[in-house]
Amino acid sequence: MAVWQELHQFWETGRAGRIIADFLLPPQCLSCRARVMEPATLCAGCWRDLAFVTEPCCDRRGVPFAFDPGDGIVSAAALAHPPSWDRARAAVRFDERSRRLVHDLKYRDRHEVAALMARLMAVAGQSLIAESACVVPVPLYRWRLWRRRYNQSALLARRLCRPDVAWGPLPFRPDLLERTRPTAAQVGLGYRERQANVRNAFRVPDAVQSDIAGRTVLLVDDVITSGATANACAAALKKAGAARVNVLAFALVHDPERFHI
Repeated sequence: MAVWQELHQFWETGRAGRIIADFLLPPQCLSCRARVMEPATLCAGCWRDLAFVTEPCCDRRGVPFAFDPGDGIVSAAALAHPPSWDRARAAVRFDERSRRLVHDLKYRDRHEVAALMARLMAVAGQSLIAESACVVPVPLYRWRLWRRRYNQSALLARRLCRPDVAWGPLPFRPDLLERTRPTAAQVGLGYRERQANVRNAFRVPDAVQSDIAGRTVLLVDDVITSGATANACAAALKKAGAARVNVLAFALVHDPERFHI
């Protein structure tokens, strides 16, 4: 009897289906397609190639420091161009390895990549998540969303709100921010051009402004390049009454002029 109970429990928990699925479709590394033990993971080699962003780093922009300058020190970039947001963190540097994951999610409809990216973001942004009241993705303009069929930032934000990913799940609120006009691609634009391109391109609908008044909002995007888009979003959220805006991304471009994402 005990054997049958164990078999029944084994089937009910879904482990049997998982074994069958792994046998028919063995899990592969999300980056290089090598065989791995678990789905939605990286092989050991691709994992080693990821350049994780770790402390110490600039509290405002999340850019890593070569040495620890002490608590509360911000980078030269944050002093030269103070962002509208309060704190920012990213899981990895944007390089050839992380670019592949970003593009797989953004352009190739590989939504399973979002699971890994969100888990890494949750680790990097643990302190930001802890002090935020809700999670808001950077929105797409409606026609671009219609053409692409999904918003990669919203996929990441929704994953971050799952209790098995983040510590203390937060409300997922894609309705709190909207893009009011189409904007040109930021690729190839200089810093001032990027700022002008997205200036006043976002707003918080009047009907939901009370939901963020006096609260800390966690803004989620896939990549922080120059920070122009996140800056415009944060400005709109604060204009609507948000007390603080934190920014959490999967990848951070250390040299915006070098990489075309």
